[in-house]
Amino acid sequence: MFHPKGPSFLELTRQCLSSVEEGYDLLAPRFEYTPFRTPDRLLAPALAQVGPPGSVENALDVCCGTGAALRFLRPLCRQRVVGLDLSQGMLDEARRRLADAPGQATVELVRGDALTLPWEQTFDLVTSFGAFGHILEEDEPRLVAQAYRALRPGGRFLFITARPPSPLRPGYWLARAFNAAMRVRNAVWQPPFVMYYLTFLLPRARTLLQAQGFSVEVRDDVLPEPFSHHGYCVVLATRLQESSAGAGLPGLS
Repeated sequence: MFHPKGPSFLELTRQCLSSVEEGYDLLAPRFEYTPFRTPDRLLAPALAQVGPPGSVENALDVCCGTGAALRFLRPLCRQRVVGLDLSQGMLDEARRRLADAPGQATVELVRGDALTLPWEQTFDLVTSFGAFGHILEEDEPRLVAQAYRALRPGGRFLFITARPPSPLRPGYWLARAFNAAMRVRNAVWQPPFVMYYLTFLLPRARTLLQAQGFSVEVRDDVLPEPFSHHGYCVVLATRLQESSAGAGLPGLS
């Protein structure tokens, strides 16, 4: 976990005691050397599900961090690729790292909140990687609704998630223990730092997507080992034509 170029334990502690925005501002210069950065060996096969280079006009990566997914998205896009993140420090690092990114599409970096996207029927593709732990469970319907709103009819929302792990696995209980510790931290220390594991898993993610008006395809055996063995998969959700499917669930409209 502690790469020589990565943050020290004290730096991670300082981050954890900050807000999400301030914490990632602090972490940004060293983020590439942490285990929180989604590795290229996951990003490459996941984004290969979209299609060949130039098959997308405009794409948005939500919670783009230092731009790891944007390097793969830019060659897919003919016109524009946008990265959105709450942390200006992460966006500054992304701008530096994307200076030599392959592809011809215009790259835009926007500071903003995943739960209040400023676009409507703008993109052919919306992606998000490694960020769902920063979305509270009660806010997941809003996240889905925002992705739906930002997409054109027929547009796709692509991300990586997993099936719930077996309680017989030690990792399950480590994640539960971490979540419990974070809840205690947020109860006694302000500002809160939202970061939890075991979030937006199947089948809940599928249920929320379908309720909003997406058709959902789950692609197994796309990701390399050991990830596919542990239930990780790529979800490709397609926005259908205008639908009132989300009207029956609170927060989905």
